[in-house]
Amino acid sequence: MDRELALELVRVTEAAAIASAQWMGRGDKMSADDAATTAMRTMFDSVSMEGVVVIGEGELDEAPMLYIGEELGNKTGPSVDIAVDPLEGTNIVSKGHNNAVAVIAAAERGALLHAPDMYMDKIAVGKYAKGLIHIDDPIERTIDIVARANNKRVRDLTVIIQERDRHQDIIDRVIKKGARVKLFGDGDVGASIATCLPETGVDLFVGRGGAPEGVISAAAIKSLGGDMQARLAPQDEEEMERCRQMGLEDPLQHLTLDHLVKSDDAIFAATGVTEGELLDGVKFLGGDLAQTDSIVMRAKTRTVRFIKAHHHLDYKPHLVTNEE
Repeated sequence: MDRELALELVRVTEAAAIASAQWMGRGDKMSADDAATTAMRTMFDSVSMEGVVVIGEGELDEAPMLYIGEELGNKTGPSVDIAVDPLEGTNIVSKGHNNAVAVIAAAERGALLHAPDMYMDKIAVGKYAKGLIHIDDPIERTIDIVARANNKRVRDLTVIIQERDRHQDIIDRVIKKGARVKLFGDGDVGASIATCLPETGVDLFVGRGGAPEGVISAAAIKSLGGDMQARLAPQDEEEMERCRQMGLEDPLQHLTLDHLVKSDDAIFAATGVTEGELLDGVKFLGGDLAQTDSIVMRAKTRTVRFIKAHHHLDYKPHLVTNEE
């Protein structure tokens, strides 16, 4: 893929973030999501690529845009798979909480796992523990392995887990083992990526969350040199069949990072919508000026760029809500 595509995708996540940030704290998650989706879809028209959505807002009959199978781009660039979450954290934005982001993953055609919209068990670590973990290991063993790899005492190790009832047993076991637990609410893309960024202090991500988010996270983790494993968690026979229809003969197979993202030619881009540990949120600075904070990375070169940008909204009327 052309390296210029990475910066073009940042323009797309910036647009989605600005559009949805205007709904922060207004108690309307649907409008926030619609604003992000519309802005992202509009910006994709200008991107030099022949893209196809493999993870998006749903099937054609479920989503008016960014649906699975939709073609994106101006048809002048590389052929790529696209996975999108225009607003990861709709509830976060509506309530004014932290860590909402607009995210995109891209890879050469056929490289991204076509993950159905269902639960997925996931584990992620940074580069020092790469190749040492296994999703089926007891959490106690995994903690010992990651602590040694990261040259930390167990009591200094931080495990990030989504605050859900389904995770209470694993939370209790981590605490009993003597490691530290960091809980988060919605949005597990940023949480899993945090394991690969030493400045976050997060060492291990475990838990059950969305499968589409897992694939998007995998593109970032591969770009950062970390490791991730997963297993789909279909809840009934209908979901099992859905997996098979999307190309997974064994819906319960052990998925490595290379199953999730089959190529090293992958790109991840994200822009913060609300304040977070990874990225700052959109700031409206007065007048027509807005500031965004983004990250973009390529697995092929392991290059990671943090981008702060100022946007004059008078020149981008398509990103501004009609409400006063």
